Amino acid sequence: MGFFDEPFDFNIAAEGRVEGVAKVTGAGKYSAEYKVEGLCHAVLVGSNIAAGTIKSINVANAKQVAGVIDIITHLNKPLVPGLADEAKIKEARLGFAVFHTDKIYFKGQPIALVVAETFEDATYAASLITATYEKTEAKVDFKEASNAIPLTSAGKDRGNLSALDSAAQVVEQEYNIKAEVHNPMEMHATIAEWKAPDKLKLFDKNQGVNNVQRTFSKLFAIPVDNIEVISEFVGGGFGSGLRVWPHTLACIMAAKQLNRPVKLMLTRPQMFYSVGYRPAAWQKIKLAANADGKFIGMHHQAKNGTSVYENFNEGITRVARLIYNFENLKTEAATVPLNLSTPTWMRGPGDCTGDFAIESAIDELSYKLNIDPIALRIKNLALDKNPESGLPWSTNYINECIEKGASMINWSNRKSTPSQLKEGDWSVGYGMAVGAWNAGRGTASAAIQMQRDGSITVQTAMTDIGTGTGISMQNIAHERTGIAKNKIKIELGNSNLPPAPSQGGSNGLSSIGGAVVSATEMLKSKLAEYAASQNDAYKGAAVNDILLSDTGISLKNANNLFISYASIWDKNKLDILEVEASSGPGAERQKYAFCSSAAHFCKVKVNVKTGKVKLERMVTVADGGKIISEKAAANQMSGAAVGGIGMALMEEQLVDEKLDSLVANDFAGYHFPVNADAPIIEVAFINKPDPNINPQGSKGLGEVGIIGTAAAITNAIYNATGKRLRDLPITPDKVLLG
Repeated sequence: MGFFDEPFDFNIAAEGRVEGVAKVTGAGKYSAEYKVEGLCHAVLVGSNIAAGTIKSINVANAKQVAGVIDIITHLNKPLVPGLADEAKIKEARLGFAVFHTDKIYFKGQPIALVVAETFEDATYAASLITATYEKTEAKVDFKEASNAIPLTSAGKDRGNLSALDSAAQVVEQEYNIKAEVHNPMEMHATIAEWKAPDKLKLFDKNQGVNNVQRTFSKLFAIPVDNIEVISEFVGGGFGSGLRVWPHTLACIMAAKQLNRPVKLMLTRPQMFYSVGYRPAAWQKIKLAANADGKFIGMHHQAKNGTSVYENFNEGITRVARLIYNFENLKTEAATVPLNLSTPTWMRGPGDCTGDFAIESAIDELSYKLNIDPIALRIKNLALDKNPESGLPWSTNYINECIEKGASMINWSNRKSTPSQLKEGDWSVGYGMAVGAWNAGRGTASAAIQMQRDGSITVQTAMTDIGTGTGISMQNIAHERTGIAKNKIKIELGNSNLPPAPSQGGSNGLSSIGGAVVSATEMLKSKLAEYAASQNDAYKGAAVNDILLSDTGISLKNANNLFISYASIWDKNKLDILEVEASSGPGAERQKYAFCSSAAHFCKVKVNVKTGKVKLERMVTVADGGKIISEKAAANQMSGAAVGGIGMALMEEQLVDEKLDSLVANDFAGYHFPVNADAPIIEVAFINKPDPNINPQGSKGLGEVGIIGTAAAITNAIYNATGKRLRDLPITPDKVLLG
């Protein structure tokens, strides 16, 4: 399957995304939009307590609604072999096994699923279901609950913290961040259809079709190949689609019980507690330096919220071991169980949270030392090797990111003393911070199908969640083969295609790019084999000496040996030429360390009367190796930076401690940045290939666009006002109160 049912002029989108026309014309279908014969509709019913046990569920009134087909609860659920008993539930590591317990862990937890002929009937019937509970005490206040949770070691200690006691300058402060919610534009949805008792087809919003496929293969004890998962178009994920959530299992269970295809789409309020969030966090930093600005060491402590039924550790202190040289380092962490749903990875998970505290403390230290924040960072960067593993960086140009960003923002206009620049009622300030992320790579596969006319289709199961994977695959295939882009089509997001990792953690292009390169090399070699039957010069030809064009094959420095695809197809009676290749990390991972990095700069205005913070300019410069698709890469960076604006200034998922429930779990009450809140993000790249990470030399960018952004903003607010604010988000009231 591909992006288009009908051919279209690819020249229209030659400089845009391969799926762009399909998206803007509505031809591209998202998970809830597929038409399936006999489809019925499901709606979840949530608990109205946060902790306790279900005593009874009254579904009688709901069953009277015309069109209701069935109502599933823990009392009449269909059998799921992988969840047959407590031992198997634990082994499945699914988190919350929906409808497999009468225990209540959080408010809104699914307790029933109504299935009806229409969505309207299912929604009305769901409103009629009631339950009685044996209620127990719930814990939803992160700050209060965290007081009783001790810290434990979060990594190997380095040196001795006693060295910090004799430092010329020390910063010791606490930092707090409220929970944030992914809120992608497309809500999560699943259409489940059992084609046979052991064959399942899913249209499902996720960031990794193979992961979903494997999960349900184990749960239902059926072969992996008997499950087809389609997630061709994804309207944003930000990490919310990296794991399998209860609603997908509930939909599959309903389809099994009814022997009919079922569609389940979450509502926007349900998104707030059904598919994870960035957990609330507390941190404490003790950072020490000599008088000349050389870091002596750091003590980094952190806690994050999790659920009472599953332990999610965000790894907040991990970034403390990545960017700077700390001869003396100790990190400690803990998770705080709450009667809330389980958090999950959200763009820049852990490192985004931890980096805010570290970069804020470094900025504060720079003022104590009277050293420019840029100079202080450059002095202490771990540029030669990973300070944790000791392996040399394959490439690390974070210093160049800083230098370029400073030039772009006109850092020389910044005043070293806070609250010096004024424009009427506005105080003006500059701030900066850096971020980094371990650049990973997974094993991935790609296939190429070639037609007689020289057109090719590149295929992989990997999804494109808006990152530009499709256009980047097209660019790599074009560069490696020479075939025109308008003759290269892309197919992805289907588990029937060659397997690939999930799209997340900035690993997507790094992983699939190598597979595309390998597939192009295999295509060249295969064509040369066929060409050798017409000309011996092609026998044993090296891949780099084989040239492809839109119409045929030739050899480098020997264009008179051109052989057309048409003649190869005719002579060998070919219908289609297919190749498939895999590629993944190797021995280079034992020789080198890999990272992506970025420097973030901003200029802010703070209204002294209202406390409003206005971002005048924002500059982000990244080292992501070779940039395969500049527009897509710039979109990744700017989108991530906007997420950082939300983290810094407005995003907070509040909890009502009296009602044990989320507050304002909708777009009216949960504030995040819109166009008026963000300037045009000025993005630049170092664009130097990493020769060791993968064949194309690219490193991931999805995370580093947000890691450090919030700190850059809060540091700029301090430079503008002289007020050091350490609790996110920084709303106008906090600015005024100081």
